Amino acid sequence: MTEPKPDQGPRGGVTPHLTIPSRGAAAAIEFYARAFGAEEVMRMPAEDGERLMHAHLRINGGSLMLADEFPEWTGEADIKPVGVSLHLQVDDADEWWGRALVNGAIPVMPLEDQFWGDRYGQVRDPFGHLWSIGGPVKG
Repeated sequence: MTEPKPDQGPRGGVTPHLTIPSRGAAAAIEFYARAFGAEEVMRMPAEDGERLMHAHLRINGGSLMLADEFPEWTGEADIKPVGVSLHLQVDDADEWWGRALVNGAIPVMPLEDQFWGDRYGQVRDPFGHLWSIGGPVKG
């Protein structure tokens, strides 16, 4: 178990807390590190030694928390993420997009220059979560 750090918690704002199906939280941490440059702040294994009860990551300056699903607590199993997308506003959307795809994300909306002035697209990660990636249009 990672030792708690004084700055391990998020600092204001809203922090997404993802439930990862099929005991995939540890694999999700690895994916987010490779695809989005996530830095692991801490993780807390469950008493069963097989699942993660809690993990805190930092991605692109923001916090993301996640855990394996615990149907014994929530009454839900095989949770399918719907209705939410996580947005990454980055300096180079093409770079982040490419890194996400190389590491297993699936394109949902192509990365293109948009009318509002961003280069923007959406991908679905291997755990079912939708991510949008936006950045300045290249001149």
